Amino acid sequence: MAVRPLPLQACIGFGGTVGTGLILHPDHKTLIYPLGTTIVLRDRKDLTKQEFLQGHNNRVSCVTLSRSGKYLASGQVSPMGFSAPIIVWDYAGRKLLHKLILHKVKIQGLDFSYDDELLASCGGQDDCKLVIWRTKTGEAVCGSPTPLDCAIALRWASKTRSILVTTGVRTINVWSVDDKSRKLIPEQCDVGRKKRTNQCVIIDERDEFMFVGTLTGDIMQVSIGPMLFRAGGPKSLISGGCLCVVFTPSKDLLVGGGDGTVNLLRLGTLKLIKSVMLIGGVNSLAIAEKGANGSFDFYAGTSFANMYFVKYDGFRNEMAATLMQKCHFNKINDIAFPHNYSDLFATASTNDIRLWNLKEMKELLRIQIPNLQCEAKDSINQECFCIHFMPDGKSLISGWSDGRIRAYGPQTGKLEYTIINAHCSAVTAIASTWNSTRVISGGIEGNVRVWRIGSQSHNMIASMKAHVAAVSAIAVRKNDTECVSCSIDGSCMIWDLTRFVRNNSMTASNFFQAVNYHPDESQILTTGTDRKITFWDAYDCQAIRLIDGSLSSEMNCLDITPDGEGFVSGGVDREVKLWNYDEGHCYFVGLGHSGPITKVKISPNQQKIVSVGEEGAILIWDYRKPISNSPPDATKDVKVVRPGSPK
Repeated sequence: MAVRPLPLQACIGFGGTVGTGLILHPDHKTLIYPLGTTIVLRDRKDLTKQEFLQGHNNRVSCVTLSRSGKYLASGQVSPMGFSAPIIVWDYAGRKLLHKLILHKVKIQGLDFSYDDELLASCGGQDDCKLVIWRTKTGEAVCGSPTPLDCAIALRWASKTRSILVTTGVRTINVWSVDDKSRKLIPEQCDVGRKKRTNQCVIIDERDEFMFVGTLTGDIMQVSIGPMLFRAGGPKSLISGGCLCVVFTPSKDLLVGGGDGTVNLLRLGTLKLIKSVMLIGGVNSLAIAEKGANGSFDFYAGTSFANMYFVKYDGFRNEMAATLMQKCHFNKINDIAFPHNYSDLFATASTNDIRLWNLKEMKELLRIQIPNLQCEAKDSINQECFCIHFMPDGKSLISGWSDGRIRAYGPQTGKLEYTIINAHCSAVTAIASTWNSTRVISGGIEGNVRVWRIGSQSHNMIASMKAHVAAVSAIAVRKNDTECVSCSIDGSCMIWDLTRFVRNNSMTASNFFQAVNYHPDESQILTTGTDRKITFWDAYDCQAIRLIDGSLSSEMNCLDITPDGEGFVSGGVDREVKLWNYDEGHCYFVGLGHSGPITKVKISPNQQKIVSVGEEGAILIWDYRKPISNSPPDATKDVKVVRPGSPK
C-alpha cells in the first residue's frame, strides 16, 4: 500500500546559520529563507501565510535568488563522500526545474549572473570546485578547481557575465568567464600585506570596485580592473568579523557583524556612521524600502534564529530594530500540550522554555533562568530536558540539567517553586498524576522519584531504584495507581504508586527512548535504538507485536492519538511517520527536518502534529486519519447465489 506525504502546514524557525540566507523578493511581498531541508516562502506581513519548497534530503547550506526574481537556487550539505545537489526552482510556478549534481559534501556558495543566464556554484573544503551552469537547461558549461583553497563566497559582476569574483582564505580571485568557449581563467588580486580570511563580497553597479568583508572585522575596497587594494575601514574593527555586506539605497555599505552589530559605513571613506546591536551574529541583510533623506528599512537575520525589521532614519541618524520572528537556536528537547487544549504548546531547549500560539505561530512567553539561579558559571550551559503541563493547568513543570525541577505559571512565566537536587546530575523525564497532586521524575542516574506538591510545600514521597542508566520517559495511568518508565539501560519498569514498588518489567536489547499507554490502557507502546516499535500487554508485560519503525536509524519519540486509532513516530531518519495502531501500517510520512527528530506530539483535538528536531526547527503538520484511501473492492457488491436457484 502506497505511503502518502504528510501535509506540512507551517514552520516556526529560521536557518540563521546559513550565510545570506534571508532574502526579500523583488516584489517586496515575500521573504525567502531556509529551515532545515525546506525553503520557506513567507508573506512579510503575515506570518501564517507560508509556502514551502521541498526537494533536499539534507540541510540547506545556501540560497540565492536571481536579479529578476524568476529563479531560485539552493544547495545542501551531504554526508562525507556523497554528492551535494543544487536545485534550481521556478519561483512563480513553485516547482523544481533542475537538480544539478557535480559537487560533493557541501555547496558553499551560489549566485546568478545579472541576466539570469548563468549560475555559478562553489563547493566547500571537501570539494574545492567552481562550476558554471546554464540556468534554463541545467547544463554544466565549465568548471575549475579554486586556487589554493576553497572559495568562501562568490559574486557575479553587475553588468556583465564575463567577470566573476571569489573570495577565500588570503585569496581574492577575479575570473574571466567565457561561456561560449567554456573557459574559466582566474587572476589573483594584490592586497599587499593584508592577509585576511575574506568572508563576503559585493560589487558596485559600475563594476569598478568590489567590497570584501573579512574575518578580521574590516572592509577592503579592491579595484576589479587593476585588481589592487584601494582602501580599508572602518578604523574600529567590527568584533567577530564581517559576515555579510549589502549596498543601501543611497549606495552606502551595510555590514553585519559577528558580534551582533549592524554597521552603516559611508561608501567613500568607509567611516562608521551608525550601528545597532542585535542578538546573535548578523549573517543576512535584505534591504526593504527606501525613504527620504537617506532613510531606508531592512531585514536582518542572526545566528540565534532571530529575524529583525530595522528602520534607519537618515535625517536623525537613528537606527531602531524590532524583533519580528524568533525561535530556538539549538536542539529542542521536548514538546508539551496543556490537557485538552490545542491552541497552545510549549517547547524546551537550551536556556529557556517557550510557549507558542499554534494558530498564529507566534511566541507568547519565554521562560529563562537568570544567572543567579544557575549553579553553572554560564547560564548558556543550562539545558531544559523535559516539560509537562499539570492536568489542572495551574503550572508547567520542567526538568533541568542542574538536577532541579522548576515549576512556572503558564500564563505569567513566574517561578512558583524549585525542587533543589531533585536528581544528582540532571532531570531527564517528568510527568504528573492526573489529580495534579504528585510529580514523578526520572534522573540521569536511573532513579524514579515521586514528589508531593502542596500549596505551600513540596517533598519527596519515594525514590525507586531499578534502572541503572538515564530514565528517558515516564507515562502515568489515568487512575494514578501505576506509572511506567523506560530507560536507556534496556528496561521498562511498571511502578506501583501506592506501595512504591516495582510491579513488573519489560526488557529488550535496546536503549528505550519513548513509552506511552494506549488510551484504553490495555497496551504499552515503546521504541528506541533497535528501530522497532513494540506493542506490550499492560497486564503481563509480554510483547504482542513488533514492527519496523525505521529501516536505517534509531527511533526517538512516539505519541498516540487520543482516540487510539493512530500513532506518530520520529527518529534519526528525520521522517515523521503516521501509523494506524491496529494495523501497524504507516500511511503518511512527513519530510522537512534536517536533523534527528527529538519529539513529536499530536494536538488534543487531533487536528495538528507538532515535531521538533536537533536543528531547532518546529514543524506543524496537518493530521490525517491513518486509513486507506483506496476505492472499495468491487467484489464486496457481488451477491452469492446458491446452486440450482433461479437467476
